[in-house]
Amino acid sequence: MAVKTRLTQHDFEAILSGYNLGKCIRWEAINQGTVQTNYFLETPQGRFVLRYYENRSKQSVLFESDLLEFLNGKRYPCPFPVKDKRGNCVNTYGNKPFMIFKFIEGEFVRQPKVYHWQQLIKLAAELQKISSDFFSPYLAYRWNYDAALCRKLAQDKARQINTSSAHEKFSWLSRQLAELDLPESLPKAICHCDFHFSNVLFNGNELVALLDFDDANYTFMQFDLVGLIEYWAWADTAETLDLQKARTVVQEYMRHRPLPAIEQHHLFDVYKLSILFDCIWYFERGASAHFREKEKIEALSRMGREKFFAGLFKN
Repeated sequence: MAVKTRLTQHDFEAILSGYNLGKCIRWEAINQGTVQTNYFLETPQGRFVLRYYENRSKQSVLFESDLLEFLNGKRYPCPFPVKDKRGNCVNTYGNKPFMIFKFIEGEFVRQPKVYHWQQLIKLAAELQKISSDFFSPYLAYRWNYDAALCRKLAQDKARQINTSSAHEKFSWLSRQLAELDLPESLPKAICHCDFHFSNVLFNGNELVALLDFDDANYTFMQFDLVGLIEYWAWADTAETLDLQKARTVVQEYMRHRPLPAIEQHHLFDVYKLSILFDCIWYFERGASAHFREKEKIEALSRMGREKFFAGLFKN
């Protein structure tokens, strides 16, 4: 159940009083999602979505609104924030920030076909191209994924759980991070960091919107690409990466954003970094001697950088 804060008709009337949208005619909780609270709203001006941020600072949400306004200006298919009477996209209610978005007509795809995948991959490549010159004064208020942040978050988790297994897992993760080769010259941009069909709307067979920029941040430009590889080419029960499927994703991505040599060479490292971040999100899952993210890192290490590179990029 994603609705963590129950709002009432009175709450919606108070929220909407700051907007030129009229009074709330109808509202409905949205049960999809896992972190933030979302509601459908209907007013005389149409249908909207209220997103109530349960665990974000106002500055973090301001980063998101800056990004969405930037992307809308580039005609990128994403949510459109509604401004209040004072021209603000982000406000607070009950000490938590919120935004209101225009409702986007569309459906989620439960069983994606090849053409759905092709559109999703293209969307990721376009985001990285478009956002390479994006800037927000609130950039630092997001977790911008790099090795230093990964280590800090893992250390915080280990201290919080405070078991021998948690501390051993942190030690293992620290060693893996130290082995990564992520040079300062490796290009960065904004990545969505949750490219998944549960966050994409289609109208018929056409992709109309990428939703949920809650995890978007400034990181290595390949981060969304390795997320797509993970989703497509490494099933939950698989013991290793399917290089042929991974190659299909990479080659489709490169049709829209060719990877320079430095990104090709270090894709192996960014992929491992993404798995280590997954370790943080599921830090309590599995004992230190045996857990899913460790199995994946070990499988990639056995495969090796050269085989990984050859399987994805060499003819």
